[in-house]
Amino acid sequence: MRIAKSALIQPGGNAAYAIPAVALSLFCFAYSIKFGQVAILLYYVLWLPLIAVDYKKVLGSHGRYLWIYAFAALAFLSVFWSAVPSISLRASIQYLTQVICALIAVRVLDVRTLTVGMVAGVGIVLVYSLLFGYYEYDPLDGTFSFVGAFASKNQLGFYASLGLIVSFATVFIFGERRLWMAASGVVGLLSAYCLIACQSATSVLTTAVVLALMMGLHVVLALTPDHRKLLVVGGGVAVIVLAVAGVYLGAVDAVLGIFGKDSTLTGRTYLWQQGIEAAKQNPIFGIGYQAYWVQGFSEPERLWEEFFIGSRSGFHFHNTYIETAVELGLAGVFTLAMMLLRILWGHLRRVIEDFRNVESYLLFSIAVLLTIRSFVEIDILTPYNVGTFLFYFTAGKLATARRLPTASHWRHQASPEPIAQ
Repeated sequence: MRIAKSALIQPGGNAAYAIPAVALSLFCFAYSIKFGQVAILLYYVLWLPLIAVDYKKVLGSHGRYLWIYAFAALAFLSVFWSAVPSISLRASIQYLTQVICALIAVRVLDVRTLTVGMVAGVGIVLVYSLLFGYYEYDPLDGTFSFVGAFASKNQLGFYASLGLIVSFATVFIFGERRLWMAASGVVGLLSAYCLIACQSATSVLTTAVVLALMMGLHVVLALTPDHRKLLVVGGGVAVIVLAVAGVYLGAVDAVLGIFGKDSTLTGRTYLWQQGIEAAKQNPIFGIGYQAYWVQGFSEPERLWEEFFIGSRSGFHFHNTYIETAVELGLAGVFTLAMMLLRILWGHLRRVIEDFRNVESYLLFSIAVLLTIRSFVEIDILTPYNVGTFLFYFTAGKLATARRLPTASHWRHQASPEPIAQ
């Protein structure tokens, strides 16, 4: 039996394959540490063989993707100055192949398919965590938190955040009804429960901010592009003023107090100081990609002991830019920051200027989530991570040419459906 190429690689026409592929990819990302090579190989099998179906269409013109490969290329080049070349080589190859798979997904997925696939994937991940998860004691703040089947409550919180965001998008951005509307409701409830159970202040706060942003954009899209610019600029200024006022008036400490946290963020500020000191040792190009947290090195061993990390693995500086500065120096920080800013500005511009761009509506929201979390996590720095996959997917969609709707299309579709009260 022959399978039509469109059933595998045609965006919008390959849902029977693409939705399970996205869902399984999320499961592989979530539990690759638990299932090891089997999960990683499954992820590769889902995406790399598509090149053989139609390599020209699946790979596209990679000239426009050169800026997307910049950070992965720097990580690979760090092998030549790495303190542990073997580790940097292995990790950089893994990271590069993750980027390649994400860009293949860009070519074969539309954003609607990605969204419903993520609803299914997050649902599977959270159900697995509820069935086989456990509570863990945190010696730093003296609390028990539900970590699911993960090694960290923050990772469970990340998936719960994504679950709420894509559930909202499925119904209110893409207008799904019946099956996917019901599935989104179930996944949204599971996500909300896990978000509360894991007690991750980072995940709760970032989710609240992004959902508020998405609701605000829902209203903004009802306006003409010219009016959107004024509203977005005014709203942006207001947010900055409120944020600065909140810092000086003690609102940050009050919010953290709700979650039982203090201004040290459970020791993270001390960890950041240690990271900055480590980055000063090799300020331009760093110590090498993933070459710092290596067993036997005195500084990571000391930090593992101070933070009660008995496994002596899976730890980091809880800040994307400090972690990058340590591993790849200021060159890495600049490269990554420019990519992130380009993604944010590019999708925001499309949201504002295009008549109706639901793709950038969702991808800008995801980019904002990754940006906020980047100050307290390293979601986009490691291979086989859903954050890395989404980071490069949003970048790839930005680099992909798109057709702009006509004025008549705007007149018929400019007004989004009202948010249910």
